[in-house]
Order: sequence, then C-alpha cells, then structure tokens
Amino acid sequence: MQWSEGRLKPLSLKLFAFGGTPGMAYSYATVPSLADSQGCQPVVEVDTYEVPSALPIASSVDRFFDTYARYLEALCAIPGFRKEGEVALTFPWEIPQFIGRDERLVELIRAGAFNALMRETGETRDWVERVLGAPSGM
Repeated sequence: MQWSEGRLKPLSLKLFAFGGTPGMAYSYATVPSLADSQGCQPVVEVDTYEVPSALPIASSVDRFFDTYARYLEALCAIPGFRKEGEVALTFPWEIPQFIGRDERLVELIRAGAFNALMRETGETRDWVERVLGAPSGM
C-alpha cells in the first residue's frame, strides 16, 4: 500500500495502509511512529470519507487479527445472521469490549497518542470511553 500519501495525506501522523476493501472509504493502517521497543506498530481504522480521521483498534497487527476474529465469532453467534447475512455488529464501533482488552492500546489512548488522528465528535468520545471502561486482558 502506501505511506500517508493521497487519501491519507491530510492526517498528521504517517500511516502505512495494509488492508481494506478497494474503493471503500475505510482501510486499516499501522502507525510506525508509535512502534514499541519490539517494533510492533498500533493499528488504526482510517476513514477517508469527508474529513480523514483514524480510530485506534489494536496495539499490533497480531492483536488486530485477534480482535477481528473475536468480532467475527460474535457476529456468527447472532441468531439469524447466517440466514439473513446482514451485519448485526459494526467493526469497530460496536465491539469496544474486545478492543478494550488490549492493554497497550488502552495505555496509548490514555496517553493521547491518537488524538491527532481521531475526529472530535460525541460518537468518538463515547466510543473511546467504552473502550477505556472495558475489562482489560485477554
């Protein structure tokens, strides 16, 4: 993918986009400047629709895939999901309880590491509060 060029350029931190659905306004990216001592980079969901912003969703790519797997399990457990095929849970907005288990991510959010990337809205603030209030650990 690319560094913060094109659609990602307006964001204040450089990001490395690694996934998403082509043609959609959402993608997943790492934040190299926030890497830990082992080089693990946090993951954000980037929204380039209207005003570009990003939402922190994992402290590393491994944690991202673990959280996404938990999301898919929860989604499949919803009665009627397999028959209807409708998305009954929205990732990451409706799973703050899974994201909040990532202790390093919670520390980074509390330290304000993502403030420059997040959109200042009531919805975002509420979501962050739910993430911070979730029980920690796996």
